[in-house]
Amino acid sequence: MLYAQLTRLHRPIGTLLLLWPTLWALWIAAEGLPPLYELIAFSLGTLLMRSAGCAINDWADRDFDRHVERTRDRPLTSGRIRPIEALAVFIVLSLLALLLVLPMRPLVWALAAVAAFLAASYPFTKRFFALPQAYLGVAFGFGIPMAFAALQGKVPEVAWLLLLANIFWAVAYDTEYAMVDRNDDILIGIRTSALTFGRHDVAAVMLCYAMTLLLLAAVGYLAGLGSAYGLGLVVALGIALYHYSLIRDRSREGCFRAFNHNTWFGFAVFCGIALDALLRPSA
Repeated sequence: MLYAQLTRLHRPIGTLLLLWPTLWALWIAAEGLPPLYELIAFSLGTLLMRSAGCAINDWADRDFDRHVERTRDRPLTSGRIRPIEALAVFIVLSLLALLLVLPMRPLVWALAAVAAFLAASYPFTKRFFALPQAYLGVAFGFGIPMAFAALQGKVPEVAWLLLLANIFWAVAYDTEYAMVDRNDDILIGIRTSALTFGRHDVAAVMLCYAMTLLLLAAVGYLAGLGSAYGLGLVVALGIALYHYSLIRDRSREGCFRAFNHNTWFGFAVFCGIALDALLRPSA
């Protein structure tokens, strides 16, 4: 149970926020339903790497978390798990995730090594980087170039554009998350986008949603996606506007609800991609 708490298995929102962009990429790269092994491997790998990321994050932040109301009871911070155990969990889960890509192309192996580095280094960016959420977007979205490499043997322009869209989306939803801990983060001296944006935080979140949708529209154009995909983006736009109603007064409850609700944004985009593939006439 303690290891489940350490890896946040009881809070699947983080896994879903990694999974949706990976599924976007798999469906676009395959131009429809991807091969079964790649679908299972990337889905399971997403769960493993998110869990590994939680373990290394708690190890890196163990001295900060005790000062934050929302995190002071985490197993590592509260002393119920030792730091060496958290490191061991990170290493084991990362190796299991890497094993999943062994049957794939060498390019995927190289990208998987980069993904592991990003997951391990992200927690430390909060010490010096004004927008660690942007780094998180790269780490959370690196399944995108890996998916294209696995299915197409290359990482085309559309993959990098999709990754850029994911970076803006991550800044949007993780700023909402950071707004919950704003007062605690000021006291302990770590950097977050909520503090960097200051009184313009709500406007910045909405601008990031807008950039995400514009970039996703460009992805659709380059990938030849049709009106079903456009409908998915319209639904995602409506969800983003709903998030504005939740965060505009900056309440902790509203910001946390908006963050958790982002899985529906990712789901809407995925439904548009999948429906477009179903409706596309076969060659």
